[in-house]
This record gives sequence, C-alpha cells and structure tokens, in this order.
Amino acid sequence: MRAGEKIKTVRISIVGFGHVGSGVAEVVMRKHDEILRKHGLDLRIVGIADLKGAIVDEGGLNRDEIARFGAGGALLDMSSLELIREIEHEVMVEATPTNVTNGEPGLTHIITALNSNRHVVTSNKGPLALEYRKLMELAERKGRELRFEATVGGAMPLISLIRENLAGNGITAIRGILNGTCNYILTRMTNENLPYEHVLREAQEIGIAESDPSKDVEGIDTAVKLVILANSVFGMDATYRDVRVQGITEITPDALKLAKDAGYAIKLIGDVDINGRLEVAPRLVPVSDPLNVGGTLNVATIRTDLAGDITVIGKGAGPIEAASAILSDIIAIYS
Repeated sequence: MRAGEKIKTVRISIVGFGHVGSGVAEVVMRKHDEILRKHGLDLRIVGIADLKGAIVDEGGLNRDEIARFGAGGALLDMSSLELIREIEHEVMVEATPTNVTNGEPGLTHIITALNSNRHVVTSNKGPLALEYRKLMELAERKGRELRFEATVGGAMPLISLIRENLAGNGITAIRGILNGTCNYILTRMTNENLPYEHVLREAQEIGIAESDPSKDVEGIDTAVKLVILANSVFGMDATYRDVRVQGITEITPDALKLAKDAGYAIKLIGDVDINGRLEVAPRLVPVSDPLNVGGTLNVATIRTDLAGDITVIGKGAGPIEAASAILSDIIAIYS
C-alpha cells in the first residue's frame, strides 16, 4: 500500500459453503492483514448462504461465527437470493457445485448479483459453459466485473496470464491437462502397471476422485473448462455440446506400457484453437514434452504469435487452491 492511499472496505458474500466456499472464508481470514497492508483492501465477509440457511453480519463475520455456520448452527431463514439482493456488499463469490445441464443454481445467483450491482467471482463452471456471452454482456451493461480464474486450472494462473501478461500477443491455441483426477489415475496406471478400476477405487478412497467420478473420467470436466477458454480467450460462442469428448475409461495398462516403451505417455488432453477446434481425448505425449506432468497436476501450453509457447503448471484442484484463484480475482477487481 502506497503512502497516502486510502483503505477501501470490500464486503463479500459467499454463496455455496462446500469445500471451495469454506476455503474462501479461510483464506480471506488468514490473509486479511497482509492484503490490507499490500493492497489497501479491508476484506470483510458479511454473509454466507447455502442450502441449510444463511448467516449475516454487516460489520463482518468473525472466525467463530463462520465456524458455527459450517457446523450447522446460528442460521437465518434467508435464501441465497435474498442474501444477494438485500445485504449490502460489493462482491458475491459463487461457489455452488457445477451443473452442466442448466447451470443452476449458480446461473441465477450470478444474474441476480449482477442485476443487484455486485461484482461476481466464481469457481462454478456450469453457468459460464452454457451462458458465457449472456453473462458477460450483462456484467458490461451493469458496469460490474465477472471473474472466473478458479474455473479453469484451479490455482494455475491461466486466464489472468493470457489477459494481462500476454495481452499484446495473439493466442492461437491452448493445449493441456485440465483434470487432476484423470491425470492421477493415468500416472498411477503407468507407473504401477495397474488396471483402471483398481486405481479409480484408490483415488476415491483418498479423496482424489468423487464417489461418482463420471464427470472427470468421461472428460466432461475438461470439456467444460475448454469451453470457458474458447469463449473467454478466442471469443467463441461455444457450449459444452460443441466439444468432441472421449474419456479415459477404456485405457488399459497394456496401452500405457506400449506408449511408455515407445517414449510416450498417454494423457487426457484438451485442445482449443483459433480455428474453432474443441476436443478432449487421450493423446500420446512425448515423455520430454512439458505437458508430461504427473499426479494431480494441471498443465497448459499457450501458443502465441510473439512469445512462442508458454507453459504453466500448477495444482488444479483443492479448496485452498481454488480459493487462491478467487482471492486473486477479488484483488484484481480493485487493482
């Protein structure tokens, strides 16, 4: 914070208090003093809502109040839409689960917040994968920001890197691994010569895969992220239905071994380019290629006309990682 610069109070609501929403509350509390010192922003969470109810303190919720809410106590009979409309705040964080069928309830939350003159920061991929142009046009009409770094790559700074650091470049293609669950499964299958079903059960037991892993392993999650990149970077008007998708469920240890013996790894790769290509499928990746990362890591290579290929690697999942991206978006609104 520069000398003479005034402190700005930024009031935040969080809608959806699962892993990501609770992670946002944690990092806002943990980093409050540092953000105040560095950026002159006094971040205050004034309301939280999810299916079980809401909690509000217009002066800013403290740790104990947030903890009681997380445990199911001290609830108001207030809906998320009432919180968005009626409680005075500047930024609404939308962290409800992704729904790629109709985008709800996140789509209505985002529209309501923008119509209520709130900035929106979201980790929810569904609304952007289905109604990107409509939402961005609404944000522009209202003079408000809609930011979504956390929707693609988690803590990996991909969208902001393209929009800000590579602003003078023409982006011609983006190619990468955008799902940590699939990458973990393929890495374990390759390294240990294990069948898909065995590694999937292992991933579920340690919390890397959901009890219903279909969105991940069938390529749906990667496809949704690819649509967000297509629309935000290349100006397309694509939806999830425009993506050619193939998952990893048919990959065998024998196929992985053959690829390894030939100097390749098999990875679930998402491809989007300036010509409208939108594909998700297992691909052969040379072992020396920057895209050949292991475990739950995400990676993306951005092809540019001036800077050449830029590759970024990071943790693509996890509540604190997603919250990191959300916090960066909030700060960027006021930078």
